[in-house]
Amino acid sequence: MNVVKTDIADVLIFEPRVFGDARGFFYESFNQRVFEQATGSAPVFVQDNHSRSANGVLRGLHYQIVQPQGKLVRVAVGEVFDVAVDIRKSSPTFGQWVGAHLSADNKRQMWVPPGFAHGFLVLSEFAEFLYKTTEFYAPEHERCIAWNDPSIGIVWPLQGEPLLSQKDKLGLALANAEHFK
Repeated sequence: MNVVKTDIADVLIFEPRVFGDARGFFYESFNQRVFEQATGSAPVFVQDNHSRSANGVLRGLHYQIVQPQGKLVRVAVGEVFDVAVDIRKSSPTFGQWVGAHLSADNKRQMWVPPGFAHGFLVLSEFAEFLYKTTEFYAPEHERCIAWNDPSIGIVWPLQGEPLLSQKDKLGLALANAEHFK
């Protein structure tokens, strides 16, 4: 497995070695030893989630202020533009973002550590998005930062206006949102 560093040191891209022929393919989607060596941590993943979204759906930027979740994310069907925003106030990269194209074709995964807000935009007709989390979902602690906050300046590869949930339409500006220390 190849580990690719991003502009924010704690966010990593994992690229598996894919073995394929006319019959199909095989790849190792997770290896605890490789993950620990790359991240310097050994989180326990407690929940696996699977969502399906239509083209143009933008989900995020989500995080849990209590029980912060680390997320290892990937796409099983389709393609998304995936984003992590550092919201750790003491971090030298506070307010900065990184993004990557994740797809069923490239089989890449992104590690979004605790202390980051996360979101994605569906680029294909639909996408099935999978993610492992280090904490259980706690809706009472979930928060949302506006996907289009100009202080963050995410360059989403949009074709028109995104499709947003009501919750995502109410996202706060980073300056008004709760942060991590």
